[in-house]
Amino acid sequence: MTSLPILSLLVFTPWIGAIVLATFRALPPKTARWLGLLFSLSTLALGCVALSSFSPATPGMQLVEKHAWISALNVHYHLGLDGLSLVLVLLTGLIAPLALLASWRMERSPHFFNALFLALQGAAIGVFLALDFVHWFLFWELSLVPAFFLLKIWGGPGAARAAYQFVIYTIGGSAFMLLGFAALYAATGSFDFQGLAAMAADGSLTAKLASLGHFWPQAVFLGVLLGLAVKVPLYPFHTWLPPAYAEAPTGLSMFLTGVMSKMGLYGFLRILWPIFPTQLHAAATPLLWLSLGGVVLSAFAALRQTDMKRMVAYSSINHLSYCLLALFAVAAGSPSATAGIESVSAFNGIALQMFNHGLSAAALFFCVGVLEERSGGKRSLADFGGVRTAMPVFAGFCGIALFSSLGLPGLNGFVGEFLLFRGIFGFTPWAAAIATLGLLATALFLLTFWQRVFHGPQGAGVAQYRDLSGWEIATLVPAIALMFVLGVYPQLLVQLFNPLFTAWSAHLP
Repeated sequence: MTSLPILSLLVFTPWIGAIVLATFRALPPKTARWLGLLFSLSTLALGCVALSSFSPATPGMQLVEKHAWISALNVHYHLGLDGLSLVLVLLTGLIAPLALLASWRMERSPHFFNALFLALQGAAIGVFLALDFVHWFLFWELSLVPAFFLLKIWGGPGAARAAYQFVIYTIGGSAFMLLGFAALYAATGSFDFQGLAAMAADGSLTAKLASLGHFWPQAVFLGVLLGLAVKVPLYPFHTWLPPAYAEAPTGLSMFLTGVMSKMGLYGFLRILWPIFPTQLHAAATPLLWLSLGGVVLSAFAALRQTDMKRMVAYSSINHLSYCLLALFAVAAGSPSATAGIESVSAFNGIALQMFNHGLSAAALFFCVGVLEERSGGKRSLADFGGVRTAMPVFAGFCGIALFSSLGLPGLNGFVGEFLLFRGIFGFTPWAAAIATLGLLATALFLLTFWQRVFHGPQGAGVAQYRDLSGWEIATLVPAIALMFVLGVYPQLLVQLFNPLFTAWSAHLP
């Protein structure tokens, strides 16, 4: 325990900012934007404070805050930080201010927009830090409310339908997860993630669930799996994602792909892997095939898109499916002399890919937003051409983000993908071989994007496009700089979570 509740400050400071902006609606729009940005930057600042107090060599939870909350139900206010959650907190602290910068010219109700965005940011941080299901689930569900209104009010022509689809899918999955944890509580009397993981490790959790009925261990696992699968999303629960990402305003698209999609992956690692290892191992093979569907089919779906936002949206499904593929490959694997090394590689690849994808996908959505703003709302590949000659600085930045997403050696995307494939190949070589089809399709659609937008004859009106402003350059520079830094020195992040995953791999189920 520390005297300063850093983790609580991480969660609630953005919410304080949301309350301030919602209360003082008479503030000038420019002041509201600056206040929103400053409160959003609090996550990065406090994340750096947590980083300075963090010991990577200690794989357990640090900076723990635990207080009795609802004693009758054995519910605690329980926050903790390890290498995995720290990296996601830092990612949120980086993406959220950049998303607000991308929304700086939003004229419609900037007070309300910034307040909702800060509420969304605080809820996401809560998901990455909570260790008791009750308030973890509250954060999980509260993130839907601001995301829904941000999408519905500030989104494109089809935003209303996309917003309702997004909420219905996610709440539907969450309902099954809630029922699963209600059964867990009925069997164990606990909502604590660490306590449930300890029971799973010694086998008592499955026995207690089986006491409710022989099918309950599998039923509870499936309920929790469905709630998390929709959020990532795992194929075929992905159909809500392309319209939501395509209709969202640029800043929200950046946050959805950069942070909110990681909430589902985080749930797989924090909840499903430690609490249901036996059930995950039993279901790993069909889940491997579903994740391969996400890797390959989403990449070919992206190849068929002409709308650039939908192309990047399908690309996100493809990249996140690699992370699920690696997790299921470890779960499906049988013990061997090298299983520990391969699983460490897979886990490190998952965490690194989560951070790297957040950077590259958010940057790509911002670049599409720039083209949309310059062209008066156009997003089709056929609407552009020759942009490189009119906007050389923009072309350079967008090209770096494209090649980062493609996995070019020297940029951050390569390292994460290499570690993922190293781990996947060690456990399931056949799955790694099939997944390379996704790499091929990814190269095809990203290079098609680059060729048709930036090269060839100039499209109508392209010659009048102005290059990036200083504000827009400031939005892209942090992400672009990290793409180079992590491409040549990935240890900057890997050292934070490698001891944690080494400890996990020493106790493979």
